[in-house]
Amino acid sequence: MSIFKYFCHQIPERSFFIGSHQFPVCARCTGAYLGIAIMILVYFSIPMPFNLDMIFLSFILAIPAVVDGVTQLFNFRVSNNGLRVITGFLLGVAIVIFFKSLKHIFLL
Repeated sequence: MSIFKYFCHQIPERSFFIGSHQFPVCARCTGAYLGIAIMILVYFSIPMPFNLDMIFLSFILAIPAVVDGVTQLFNFRVSNNGLRVITGFLLGVAIVIFFKSLKHIFLL
């Protein structure tokens, strides 16, 4: 788990466990990495239109993770791992859409 400390806080209360083994990243990062992995498969298998609207979509998809993280950071509420993995997944999808859109905009 040592290499993952550079990518994630690894707080046990915010991480998934299999038996007594903690995932190397928290629930939100787990969702983000899943979203990125799935979108990379989509990226190479399905032609998708990318333009400024897609950049806007990527920002919309990132909002739930930002709201969940910030409201939790400032103790406005307590999140749970289910919500964290969902918002992380949306963030992972948003990241791939954003970077693919930038690539298409600047290479056209």
